[in-house]
Amino acid sequence: MMILFVSGVTAVTLVAGCSGAAGTATVATTSTSAASTAGSATAADATGLFDSSTVHSISIQYDEAAYQAMIATFVDSGDKEWISATVTVDGTVFENVGIKLKGNSTLQGLRSAGTGGMQGGGLGGDISADDPTGLPWRIRLDKFVDGQNYQGASDFVVRGSNTETGLNEAVALELIGAAGLATEEATPARFTVNGSAEVLRLVIENPDDEWDEENFDSDGILYKAEAGGDYSYRGDDAASYADVFSVEASTSGEDDYTPLIGFLKWLNESDDATFAAELGSKLDVAAFAKYLAVQDLVANTDDIDGPGNNSYLRYDADTGIFTVVAWDQNLSFGGIGGGMGGADGQRGGGRMQPPDGATLPDGATLPDGATLPDGATLPDGATLPDGATMPTGAMPTGDLPAGAMPGGQGGGARGGNILAERFKANTEFNALYEQALTDLRAELYASGDAQQILDSWTAVLSAQAGDLVSQDTITSEAAAIAKYFTAS
Repeated sequence: MMILFVSGVTAVTLVAGCSGAAGTATVATTSTSAASTAGSATAADATGLFDSSTVHSISIQYDEAAYQAMIATFVDSGDKEWISATVTVDGTVFENVGIKLKGNSTLQGLRSAGTGGMQGGGLGGDISADDPTGLPWRIRLDKFVDGQNYQGASDFVVRGSNTETGLNEAVALELIGAAGLATEEATPARFTVNGSAEVLRLVIENPDDEWDEENFDSDGILYKAEAGGDYSYRGDDAASYADVFSVEASTSGEDDYTPLIGFLKWLNESDDATFAAELGSKLDVAAFAKYLAVQDLVANTDDIDGPGNNSYLRYDADTGIFTVVAWDQNLSFGGIGGGMGGADGQRGGGRMQPPDGATLPDGATLPDGATLPDGATLPDGATLPDGATMPTGAMPTGDLPAGAMPGGQGGGARGGNILAERFKANTEFNALYEQALTDLRAELYASGDAQQILDSWTAVLSAQAGDLVSQDTITSEAAAIAKYFTAS
């Protein structure tokens, strides 16, 4: 059986929203990023590895003992260690390349069941160290050899996904760019490990210094919000943020957390009037309104206020303004469990649907009022409170707080994010979001641009990857995405 694109069960943490009377907003509409003002390159403009008109070829070859040691370390501690590998990209061979596991919720099934994998761990398939072609990987050609790159690409990710084609994430990423926001380029690839059979995987850019320079025209710092973190203020000690934010790019070369800490302190401690009056001087609010709108249009359940707070924060050293950058779109268009849910074009829409017979991980605790989905089973150590119910379609992992309800806005497992909550709680900022939603629905969907993007990707897979994924699968997954374009 060919195993592709799997995602692990996601832990749910529900964070109370920030409420209160909204002040009068001072709305800044000038975007500070090059991507926001000029737009990002489309797939048709890309060259080299990220020319998505071609299904590329990527193979990795590593020492089996080194791989097993890496897996053992991850299973034991969660640490993702680099190992050296030989990587061949479109026939070009690179020696001493750095590779490591990439992802968080995607890999939790691997940790839960050790190297034997986890049945249903990806809510759409099995994930197992015995099948490294199905694991998510980060590949850095220049990790151990300075300057090593393939036609300019040196740092990229072989993505985990929940669909066989990866079309949902590919299309979502391109739509983000079409909305005028910074995004990651993507490309389809035949992927092999240590001489295995080829599988189809989606490969995307990993935001780093080169990516930052291409997408922003000013000095600054790119912070990545880690899956286990949030946008809370944790005091003024930079060490307190090391496990929730990492510096992925810095013009100065320094891992300076001072701007981030200042922003998070203000975000969490300012009153509503101050938030309304000052947000425009601290955040690119026009870009953020677009970000929220496009995430709703692509129905991504794993965005800034998803279970992993998946995002980047880009600090502009010239203006002092932050920009939220999208990351991790593999749950877009309801892309979980292969069925891709409903198509209402909004949050929810039937997303996060576990397969019948799915199992919860050892030690999972369901909240008060939760019911198990059809066919789900509780393993040893899991607890279900008296009278508890868990809505069909939700599949949490780990302990949930009493009374917490997985599902958030209409079905997906939401994590909550104070920035998104306060932004939408303010009447004038929320109006920016609503207007962006209306405008982008017209510009991307009603215009037919989204359908053209989808058709382009579908044609490439049909012509060049039909031996890896059946035409029926390509057609059905494309059709499921297309439904979102015409939903009201």
